[in-house]
Amino acid sequence: MSRYRFMDDYSEGAHPRVLELLAATNLEQQPGYGADALSGRAIALIREATGNPRADVHFASGGTQANAIALASMLKPYESVIAADTAHIHVHETGAIEATGHKVNLVPARDGKLEPEQVRATLAAHGDEHMVVPRVVFIAQATESGTLYSKTELLALSQACRELGLYLYMDGARLGPALASRFNDITLPELSSLLDMFYLGGTKNGALLGEAIVINNPRLQDHFRYHLKQRGALLAKGRVLGAQFAALLEGGLYFDLAQHANAMAARLADGLRPLGVRFLSEPVANQVFPILDDDRIARLRPKYDFHTWARVDASHAAIRLVTSWATPSEAVDRFLSDFRALA
Repeated sequence: MSRYRFMDDYSEGAHPRVLELLAATNLEQQPGYGADALSGRAIALIREATGNPRADVHFASGGTQANAIALASMLKPYESVIAADTAHIHVHETGAIEATGHKVNLVPARDGKLEPEQVRATLAAHGDEHMVVPRVVFIAQATESGTLYSKTELLALSQACRELGLYLYMDGARLGPALASRFNDITLPELSSLLDMFYLGGTKNGALLGEAIVINNPRLQDHFRYHLKQRGALLAKGRVLGAQFAALLEGGLYFDLAQHANAMAARLADGLRPLGVRFLSEPVANQVFPILDDDRIARLRPKYDFHTWARVDASHAAIRLVTSWATPSEAVDRFLSDFRALA
């Protein structure tokens, strides 16, 4: 029996409705560089979903590209980004932000989340021209630690940023599962209203590839396409990205897929919990971090792919199991059955 991958939520290709729209419009001639009708449809749907008819919307091929371009566009050469020490831009983007010429000011994060007091302290610690000037606060929903910001936490962060003259930017690679979580208490329009810029993740929620960058702050909208072009993100066949978001957002497919991913993760967590398994963080979306002994981890590896995420003690580690829009319940049940056999 082949190994099943719980490594990530992009091991599969794309949802059939995405492929169907791409195939159905394949021979239609369309303008290039995102000026096509399919991208226009997607932009209108995103503006409707976020509740901001004046939002500027652009597409990028992936999350690292979106983060690097978005953040660099917001910063002067001497300005920096405040982020949690677990943030994707620090741990898993190969210095992409630093490669744009900007420092990332790291903050020790509890459960992967920043707090307003930490933002204030970081800003206060940078007081003269011998240091960078923090200008953007970077957060993610869901976080790299599998946690969610509550509405109260997001309101507090947004208010602090506006008070301090900082921009608030959100990495939305897993925003679909975050919004679909039964633990989530904020709507997409409410969330969007608190952010200067963010992206709506497609790669990890049913698209072949692609993220939709949403710019709410009018001061940040001017000439953004120039940033895209300069960094290789303004695709001649921009229709490929636009069509995918049109397919995902029409009829609410985007949220249906996220709900499925979450349901499969909950099935995993609910099956492990009665077996005495503890979790690094409470499972709330489509990432599950069970803490297992090293022997059990080694015995699972011949049948399953997953990350060993964090060492807990000398003989235990947290692994990361990620479910996707396409994860079959049979794969989850097989994992639980094999896990029970190891006990």
